[in-house]
Amino acid sequence: MVKEKCYEYFYRKLYLLSLLWGVWTCFSCRAQNERSNKVDFSTVSFLDVSKFMGRWYEIARYDHRFEKDMTHVTADYILLEDGKIKVINQGIKNGLVKKIVGKAKQPDPIRFPGRLKVSFFLWFYADFYILELDDNYQYAVIGSSSDKYLWILSRTPQMDVTLYKKILRSVEQRGYDLTRLIFVKQ
Repeated sequence: MVKEKCYEYFYRKLYLLSLLWGVWTCFSCRAQNERSNKVDFSTVSFLDVSKFMGRWYEIARYDHRFEKDMTHVTADYILLEDGKIKVINQGIKNGLVKKIVGKAKQPDPIRFPGRLKVSFFLWFYADFYILELDDNYQYAVIGSSSDKYLWILSRTPQMDVTLYKKILRSVEQRGYDLTRLIFVKQ
């Protein structure tokens, strides 16, 4: 009898926890979708891939686990003969140079030239959206199909303050949260 009550108590708790978890998940997904619905993920309508190649310096970014506490971050893009792009990301963490090599591709260059896919592990690709790009390819704003990632890149290690503020206004108008941006030491 006591054993049955223990099981009954256990299953009630388990049911209640499952129910709470389900409700929390629904509200979390809804909140994420509401935030994402307010963000403009539109990409550039033209991209000269060869001009985009070369070294870019990370000026600011949303912090995330794979670049946590990194400084002096750069990204090098190299166009390969098969049309794919070699990606070399590196930065300094705890005094050591950290480097990762990946690949990128442009799945639909005609309809969506600013939507690339990038991979640093096997065949798992992530969105790489070129949201804004200077006419002379001197700065770029990179995002994805969600509001979790954002980078401001420049061809030089430092960016003019006036230009940086202009980019911040543009990013904010797109719906991104500027309080999440961290300035990257170069």
